[in-house]
Amino acid sequence: MAKLQGFEFWRKTLKEAHFVVAPMVDQSELAWRLLSRRHGAQLCYTPMLHAQVFVRDANYRRENLYNEVCEEDRPLITQFCANDPEVFLQAALLAQDYCDAIDLNLGCPQMIAKRGHYGVFLQDEWELLEKMGKLTNEKLSVPITCKIRVFKDIEKTVHYAQMLEKAGCQLLTVHGRTKDQKGAMTGIASWEHIKAVRKAVNIPVFANGNIQHLSDVERCIQETGVQGVMSAEGNLHNPAVFEGRSPPVWEMAEEYLEVVKQYPPCNLSYVRAHLFKLWHHTLQIYQDLREELAKVKTLEGLAEVSKQLRLRCQEEIARGKDAEVKESCLPFPHWICQPYVRPVPKEPVSNGNIQGSEVKKAVCQKRALEDCDGSADTLSKNKQKKRSRNPNKNFCPSQKPKYIKCEQCGNPKGNKCVFNLCRGCCKKKAYKEVADCPSHGLRFKTKAEKRKAEEDERKEGSETEKSSSTPQSVPHQCTSPQEQPQQSL
Repeated sequence: MAKLQGFEFWRKTLKEAHFVVAPMVDQSELAWRLLSRRHGAQLCYTPMLHAQVFVRDANYRRENLYNEVCEEDRPLITQFCANDPEVFLQAALLAQDYCDAIDLNLGCPQMIAKRGHYGVFLQDEWELLEKMGKLTNEKLSVPITCKIRVFKDIEKTVHYAQMLEKAGCQLLTVHGRTKDQKGAMTGIASWEHIKAVRKAVNIPVFANGNIQHLSDVERCIQETGVQGVMSAEGNLHNPAVFEGRSPPVWEMAEEYLEVVKQYPPCNLSYVRAHLFKLWHHTLQIYQDLREELAKVKTLEGLAEVSKQLRLRCQEEIARGKDAEVKESCLPFPHWICQPYVRPVPKEPVSNGNIQGSEVKKAVCQKRALEDCDGSADTLSKNKQKKRSRNPNKNFCPSQKPKYIKCEQCGNPKGNKCVFNLCRGCCKKKAYKEVADCPSHGLRFKTKAEKRKAEEDERKEGSETEKSSSTPQSVPHQCTSPQEQPQQSL
């Protein structure tokens, strides 16, 4: 059967999905996907998987994809981050039988993506992306899709999308924010960019950004002309967002915990993170239960904290208490599923006038570098904690030791390593060559010589015992005929 492409793939395989749950690291696991599907989601993505780890680690494959195979969980797209065409292809080949398409992450803006050189930090390497797209599209039995962020310039964003389409991308998800729009500077996503991309390409397009309610979904489809809308934050705070409902938080929390029990195993940290998102507004009021939710170590413990939160909310409802609602300025009571809106950074005012360029500079600039003297006023809270534990700790970047890289893997090498390697590479080499490395505490040669000496001692000991236990040979004596016993006739 020929591989479906473009709109045919969207219509037949994805069943014309309009409501899509985004790929979210440690958050869009099987249990959450199933919960979202029960409440209106028509297509889900796996969490972003690291292609290189997926290829080399069988346990990683089992825990993140193979063990999560479920008939209810289709259609499903598996997302990878990668920066090597061959590695991406190998990972995709290992995953293609467990999903309906393979997605390449070109939108992650986090620092870990910058260090690993993947996600949105590949958006300027068009030649590499073109090679990755063509290779996987040619070799895979399922379609290849991409999720991107936009450039500031609409025209460049359009050319970017067209390049990916030409390389073999069969479906494109466009997050209408640039790579700098993250954290406190997230801001509003540009639907104008998404609309321009949709008009310029001949493949299905999903929009991502500014989705908090079902009305936002409908408005986005109408304004941009996209085939579907993807939700991440909106879905995490309200899994019923695609139903157009805002149910009580405990309803969603209890149903999610039931799904987790029904489809084990689920990492406890994932469950805890989901409960923190769902109960976000309520936990601002009940700080004691917030601390308890962070401490408990079992699924039953998490369920019990969620139950206590429900009971406290129901007590408020029974008393008719709505003071918190008025004070908090939330659109609904805190016990109702609703989106979390990040506070806008405060704009500095000078002499009652706001200077536009200065405001932009003040808002967009990063935190100032800490002074070399490491005074408490300039250190971050985390570093102040470290300083309290170790008063002599130095945080000055210029005075930090410069590490020499390992010759094989690039990690810092041991300063006195006999092979000039890091501990991991040194251990492999020392084991292979039966050598010692005092710097890393490796004693393969010493232990081998000790074993050989012990074996030699055992051999000598056994030979000594054998010789001492052998009877002495009696010298032959001649006897006279008279002394010999007579033989019976």
